[in-house]
Amino acid sequence: MSTEKLRVDKYLWAIRVFKTRTLASAACEDGKVKLNGVNIKPSKPVALGDHYDIKTPARKWTIEVTGLLHNRMGYDEAIKHYADLTTEEDMLLSKRLGESFNTGKRQSKTGRPTKKQRRDLGEALDTD
Repeated sequence: MSTEKLRVDKYLWAIRVFKTRTLASAACEDGKVKLNGVNIKPSKPVALGDHYDIKTPARKWTIEVTGLLHNRMGYDEAIKHYADLTTEEDMLLSKRLGESFNTGKRQSKTGRPTKKQRRDLGEALDTD
């Protein structure tokens, strides 16, 4: 581990909270990343022991920095550099939101009729 400064947007990207560094930076600017309850800028240096509250579209995080990670690594390596302190209530909330999320796909056996069903409808309507 080096002693050089690490930006918070780069850190959040490296530990895989955000998919891209741009998304991490935008979240900081939009007030979705807080250090001790205060909004921070993407260029804020990360220090060991910092506690961050992060809101992502998928879930709400509360993490403590346990190690600095300068480059993006695999998930197994990334989780060694932070402690997830997210409360059980926030975990349940994100799980409920995930279960109620509508993907936009229609339910099976609903919607547009099959070719056979259309023929049957046509025969039923042609009864003159």
